[in-house]
Parts: sequence; structure tokens; C-alpha cells
Amino acid sequence: MSDNNDFWKSILKTKVFISFDYDHDDDLKIMLVGQAKNEDSPFQIIDMSVKEELVGDWKEKVRQRIKKVDQVIVICGEHTDTATGVSSEVKITQEEKKPYFLLWGRSDKTCVKPKDAKESDKIYSWTWDNLRKLLKGER
Repeated sequence: MSDNNDFWKSILKTKVFISFDYDHDDDLKIMLVGQAKNEDSPFQIIDMSVKEELVGDWKEKVRQRIKKVDQVIVICGEHTDTATGVSSEVKITQEEKKPYFLLWGRSDKTCVKPKDAKESDKIYSWTWDNLRKLLKGER
């Protein structure tokens, strides 16, 4: 019976794409991936930013990846405003009308939004409770 419950739990989890600054915030991505592996996690990571360039039209390949998820989590760090890949991923997310939210990646640092984030986009504190609420659409 446990295997059946595990199956349904995995089906019901929100599928997310993680957008992050690969050059500066890979450690933050690793932490979020770890949280997704918790048994009571409400989300599963389907895809994320990549360091290596995708062959061909990389924006179209990222678009196809984003289309497969329910939401996009954007991890904001100190240099996110200069991360062109993150900005492109946010723009694609907006074009695809996928829900997304920004997480304050470093509690002890000043974190910034990607260039293509909306003025109204808030950067939320990265807490377990906030993650649960944000994934439920509470913004």
C-alpha cells in the first residue's frame, strides 16, 4: 500500500522549474533541490537552468521545459540582475503565462530581481512555510 501512496503523492506534487544564476547561486539551487526531496515536500523539481549552452535555439528549448511544469521558482541572489539566462527564463515564463515567484536566496545579503521581472514582483523570504504557501498560489 505504501508504494501506491508514494505514487499518488508524486503525482499530486507541484512540478517546478528552478531559475537561478548558475555562476553565483548554484549552492542555493542545491539547497532547494534538497528541500524538494523531503517526504512532506509539496513540490518536485522537473527542470532547471543549465550552465552549458543548449545546442540550437536554446530559448525554445527552455520554453519547452517551462511548458512542462506547473510553476517556476526564481532564486534571487546578489547578481541576479546581471544573469541574462535568468532574465530570459522569467520572460519565457511570463509569455507562457506560468505562475512564478521570486525567492530571497541569501538572508544575509542584498538580493536583486532579474531584469525581466515585473515591478510588482515581490521577492519572498525563503522559508518552508512560505514555499508551501507560494506553491498554493498565496501571493
